Amino acid sequence: MTRRRWFLPEIPDVLALLRAQVAVTIEGLDAFTRWADGDLAAAEVVRDAEHRGDRAKRELLNALRAAFVTPLEPEDVFALSRGVDWILDFARDLIAESEAMDCAPDAVITEMARFLGEAVRHIDQALVHLDRDGDAATEAADAAIKVERELERTYYAGMAALLEVENRSERIARRELYRRCARIGEMVIDVSERVVYAVVKES
Repeated sequence: MTRRRWFLPEIPDVLALLRAQVAVTIEGLDAFTRWADGDLAAAEVVRDAEHRGDRAKRELLNALRAAFVTPLEPEDVFALSRGVDWILDFARDLIAESEAMDCAPDAVITEMARFLGEAVRHIDQALVHLDRDGDAATEAADAAIKVERELERTYYAGMAALLEVENRSERIARRELYRRCARIGEMVIDVSERVVYAVVKES
């Protein structure tokens, strides 16, 4: 009698692939901070990271389609990957707008950029625990949101200070850049809250 052997398809580590995408995003945000702090050449590093982030996202989505089972629902993995992708996309777009308006970054954008890098590092830690320790994942996600609230305070202080800027063109340009940076912070909150939601669904 011949025995048949059944082989299950290989299970890709989608969380590891998601963390790889986040790692590229952190690299890009570090370069974004250097750009905001005056190293304008770092803009090219951000653009390169954005392209690599796109490739990392595609690799993750291809693995997700092929996966037999995943530690999280595919919808959650997709939403997390998309949110992380948008964070770096928006940083690239802010640089492009700064260049288009010929408005160099200032101390307010530098401080917000630093908060973004710190927040995404907390998101990375949340992903470390996401499939094994929901409480730790939630705590790290909450830490990312707390850092983003610091970004919001910097944003409002910067917007208030613009009232003292006499040059109308500069005031308008900086306001737009501040708003773009605040929008990146909103994406940080979206990703962090998606982590919390994923934990709730898995509990």
